[in-house]
Amino acid sequence: MKVLVSACLLGRNCKYDGGNNYDEKVAAFLEGKEVIPVCPEMLAGLGVPRTPIEIVEGVLMDRCGVCVDAALREAVARIGEMIRGEGIDCAVLKSRSPTCGVKQVYDGTFSGKLVDGSGVLAQALREAGYQVIDAEDIGG
Repeated sequence: MKVLVSACLLGRNCKYDGGNNYDEKVAAFLEGKEVIPVCPEMLAGLGVPRTPIEIVEGVLMDRCGVCVDAALREAVARIGEMIRGEGIDCAVLKSRSPTCGVKQVYDGTFSGKLVDGSGVLAQALREAGYQVIDAEDIGG
């Protein structure tokens, strides 16, 4: 089984604040599977640490008002090209991320409020026919 996974869930320090979101339940789920880690923000060259990003009226913006939409959408397209034909069985993605959020994302006001919706990678993967799983739904 091949699984695409948000790299931060594997302990990679690619989170906006320089940390990670290592998840033991996700790690246990991935045992014995072929894992393909991805981080759209890193692939887009946004670096670590970086200013938090949210989806503001459909556009990916950082908290300082800098538009990072084109760079992140290009990174998502590159991930799609990278996995095309790879036989990915599913993707396990980080909750609430503007790229990887599966069920909810922050509302674009940088106030911590959540709204129903998906990040741009989660949405693109779903549209391409991949099964997308919220990390919080693993083993829970």
